[in-house]
Amino acid sequence: MAKNKYLRYLPLASLFGAPHSRVLFQYNPTLPSVREEAREVKVNVYDYDPTHYEEHRFNNVNECASFKNNNRITWINVDGLRKQDVETLCNDFGIHALLMEDILSEGQRPKMDDMEGILFCLLNMLYFNKTTGTVETEQISIAFGTDFVISFQEDGTRDLFDPLRNKLKMANSKIRQKTTDYLCYALLDLIVDNYFIVIENLGERIEWVEEEVMHNSNSRSLAHLTQLRKELIVLKRNIAPVRELINSIIRSDSDLLEDSTTKYFKDVYDHIVQAYDFTENYRDMMISMQDIYINNVNLRMNEVMKVMAIVTCLMAPATVIGGIFGMNFIDIPLLHNRWGFYISVGAMLLIPLLMLYFFRKRGWY
Repeated sequence: MAKNKYLRYLPLASLFGAPHSRVLFQYNPTLPSVREEAREVKVNVYDYDPTHYEEHRFNNVNECASFKNNNRITWINVDGLRKQDVETLCNDFGIHALLMEDILSEGQRPKMDDMEGILFCLLNMLYFNKTTGTVETEQISIAFGTDFVISFQEDGTRDLFDPLRNKLKMANSKIRQKTTDYLCYALLDLIVDNYFIVIENLGERIEWVEEEVMHNSNSRSLAHLTQLRKELIVLKRNIAPVRELINSIIRSDSDLLEDSTTKYFKDVYDHIVQAYDFTENYRDMMISMQDIYINNVNLRMNEVMKVMAIVTCLMAPATVIGGIFGMNFIDIPLLHNRWGFYISVGAMLLIPLLMLYFFRKRGWY
């Protein structure tokens, strides 16, 4: 979404009807999903235990069933969503039909479910597009059981999990010694840590717009300010529910969660709370910038009105004098005096000069 598009929605009243606002506020979760089927599906399988590691790549999900109940931990990462593939994989690993609907849904609120021995997490990965200055989202669904973790991603061209893949290749890494709950923690931790990168980039953009608003409050700065306000809405709507998601995992009584892993999820919870605090701080900054913009516009208007008032006052003596000598009376003082014109013009010039001196002395300009 190009940032210049917001310039089309000026003045201010039109900005609230921008298409991005409709995307943010008009999602209806009760309507059936109309998700477009992915053209290509990539399936990466990482099968490991403390002494064994295998990595496989497939173009369909039918090959994944062979990794079930093999006495090792299997992470299946699916890039690209197709309804048939999701149903096949969920049926093979005993994932409930309601969770299938959540995986295939769009605009779903981040949440955690514990259903029939499967823990399910749904949230969004966030990316900051420096070209357009917008926050982009990608829904990811994570379901894990006793010996498997399945992650579903919408976009196969980018993700955040390369550091995790590198750790899996190391025989002495902690993740190779742990169970599936720790793998789920590692995935969530990478997603939450990336929120801070998005927040940092958005913070730099906010500081730039703040300088623009301070020094040049015009229609363009208003458009930039409105765009940032909407991107903050995107950021907050995706970060705030993740607190509940992580907290639900911590408070869960599922047998899949070991007591030793709880402290790691608490660490993620601390991070997401900090990220949410950042969004609140930036929200306060945006409110302050809006106040600054309004104050600057009002100040500029007051300056214009002050100049116009002074000009009007300075022209008043000439108007009065000209009006007096333009009246249709027979006897008017100095009307037939040879110096009358020069006296009246001199008065028209002298009185405004005296008024300027008086205004200056009183500090009115």
